[in-house]
Amino acid sequence: MTTLILYLRTERKILFEIYFSILYNYSMIIKNIKKQTYILLLIIFFGFYLFSQNVIDGEVREISQACIKNKCFKVETAVTAQEQKMGLMNREFLALDSGMLFVFEKEDIHNFWMKNTLIPLDIIWIDKDNKVIFIKENAEPCKTEKCELFEPDKKSKYVLEINGGLAEKIGFKIGDEVEYR
Repeated sequence: MTTLILYLRTERKILFEIYFSILYNYSMIIKNIKKQTYILLLIIFFGFYLFSQNVIDGEVREISQACIKNKCFKVETAVTAQEQKMGLMNREFLALDSGMLFVFEKEDIHNFWMKNTLIPLDIIWIDKDNKVIFIKENAEPCKTEKCELFEPDKKSKYVLEINGGLAEKIGFKIGDEVEYR
C-alpha cells in the first residue's frame, strides 16, 4: 500500500488516496469483513484508478501538460466519450496557459465543432507520432443550431484546444512535435 501511495501525486490521485485510506481503515474496524471481500474492493478501486488515467501508446500515465515549441499548456484531459462530448462547452474563460487535450482510443478522423462553446479556440490535431497535422485557428463560437464541422484530412490520435489566436502568436505549424508531461 505504501508503494501505491507514493505514486499518487495529482489532486485526483490524492482524493483516491484519501478514499482508499478510509476504506482500508473502515475494513480494519469491522472485524467480520471477509478477506476476499476486502481484496475484491481493493481490485475494484485499483481498477477505477487505472481507468481514470490516460493511456498513451499502451502506457498508463497522467498528462498534466502538452508542450509545443517549448510552450507548455496545463491541460485537462478528455478521455471518456462523455468528457470528449462536453469538451470546453459553456466555459466563459480559459487561462492563456491552459487547454484541453482529447485523447482518443485510436487514430482516426476526428471532427470538432463549436456548439455551446463561448470562447474562440485554436484546435490542433496531433497524430500518433505526436506531430501536429492540422490547425484550425480562431474557431469562433457557434450561435446557431447548425454548426460548422472542422475536419482534418489526416488521422489524429489527440486534439489540443487552446485559446483562439495563440497558435499563430506562438508560431505553431504543421509538423511541430508535441511533448506530453
